Amino acid sequence: MSLISVRHLTRTFDVSKPWLNRVIERRKKAFLTAVSEVDFNVEAQTTYALVGESGSGKSTIGRMLVGLLTPTSGDVEINGVNLASETDAAKIDHIRSDIQMIFQDPFASLNPRWRVRDIIVEPVAARGGDTTGLAEKLLEQVGLSALDAGKFPHEFSGGQRQRICIARALSSEPKLIVCDEPTSALDVSVQAQVLNLMSDLKDNFGLTYVLISHDLTVVRHMADRIGVLYLGRLVEEAAPEDLFNNTKHPYTQMLLEAAPRMDGFGREAKLPEGEIPDPINPPSGCAFNPRCPLAVERCRTERPKMRDIGNTRVACHLAE
Repeated sequence: MSLISVRHLTRTFDVSKPWLNRVIERRKKAFLTAVSEVDFNVEAQTTYALVGESGSGKSTIGRMLVGLLTPTSGDVEINGVNLASETDAAKIDHIRSDIQMIFQDPFASLNPRWRVRDIIVEPVAARGGDTTGLAEKLLEQVGLSALDAGKFPHEFSGGQRQRICIARALSSEPKLIVCDEPTSALDVSVQAQVLNLMSDLKDNFGLTYVLISHDLTVVRHMADRIGVLYLGRLVEEAAPEDLFNNTKHPYTQMLLEAAPRMDGFGREAKLPEGEIPDPINPPSGCAFNPRCPLAVERCRTERPKMRDIGNTRVACHLAE
């Protein structure tokens, strides 16, 4: 059963200059399409990963899933409730109580004036729940000491702060946790500890993760299914074994070629070609066509639709 169903999800930002500047310079309004007609499903108690270069729309999708941003168009259904069109406030409130988010920078997402105990129990206290002993219990579950509840965030290392963020996310007993680059600010050894902790907690609590990352190694280790984004568009979606061993889209192939590998000592990796196009004025047809070595005239005029090839969904005219 799908916990999350995303259909034609689009988010556009108005990045125009102030009105007077536009009048003087005779400029029109400018709009940036951060996410463009994205479709995917996330099964309950699985990990769905979103990967892509910076600016591909990963974090924007994550923020729309948790309700921090409103879609310009399209639907986000969580447990059958459409957050974009539902008018019953009680239903929306109930669904949002099942969603939490872990942010990229653990220190920036923790209130430096609050003790760890207050930070962890805040989602429960805000709804009037019982918080007695909750922080101490959760701290021990994420590998810290119950005595740490009385400390402040600055007294911890980066990895410990991220564990505190995970404890806070678990406090309201969510079904879905959106993880926005949860380990990118951490050392490699600490990354492994946090990822293993997240994996154990997923099994113990029956959690569903949406993992946003640019690190293909992390994604391969954690994900049950992977979606590859380019310029706000979903270009390929598959299970890890299919994505890494039988890549269909040229952009995904480029990402895998550029990624470091344990067995790649001495190899000459082909560097990614070209620059990401201007998202305010994206190319017609396939967004990847200016950088694609296989592009033909059809790629420059017709936007490819997502279609199934074997166990992979791919948006490419020449995927075969």
